[in-house]
Amino acid sequence: MYVLLALSVAAGAIVIFKGWQFTRLGLRDWDFVEPGLEALGQDPAAAGELFAAVKNPAAHVLEAVCGQRLQFIESEMARRGSALIRELESWLRALSGIAHLSPLLGLLGTVLGMIRAFMAVEAAGSRVDPAMLSGGIWIALLTTAFGLLVAIPAMAAFYWLEGRLDSFAATLKDACAQALERRGLGSSGAATEGGRVNLADEDYGV
Repeated sequence: MYVLLALSVAAGAIVIFKGWQFTRLGLRDWDFVEPGLEALGQDPAAAGELFAAVKNPAAHVLEAVCGQRLQFIESEMARRGSALIRELESWLRALSGIAHLSPLLGLLGTVLGMIRAFMAVEAAGSRVDPAMLSGGIWIALLTTAFGLLVAIPAMAAFYWLEGRLDSFAATLKDACAQALERRGLGSSGAATEGGRVNLADEDYGV
């Protein structure tokens, strides 16, 4: 029970932190994309200044398309995008682990509690009190119930945060493809000074 209590506190802290992080970074604010893309087609330097002034970290990824060395634009965008997605994914694996481990820990507690209850019955010999067995079993079952109470909200929070991250990554990938097209590079591998541009899903966590 103490272990499950610690895990519930940890899960709550992770959910609060990730919710605060996503809100602070303004991941839902994409109003800067259209003005930035319009400026990109006319003056890449001005578009770079516009992207640099935006709080949403996706703007930092798009800022790479404003560079003058075209052969490095795609690789720089992929590097920034991958680093951003890794940062946003931090602690989500821990939250998923808590959601999966909590029911197992609860079941383990129940099994250990029932073993103790039956050992007490065995020690009582012929003086067995039915209340001794039933009381030990219901106390043991509390750990399973508590484990589920920890796991269900943690799993729901994990899927909610993961859904927000997937939506952000998909929007970022689309914005990067449009930005490359505005620079005349294309999203499917148009020729550049140093090779070909290729936007891969895994570069942006999709």
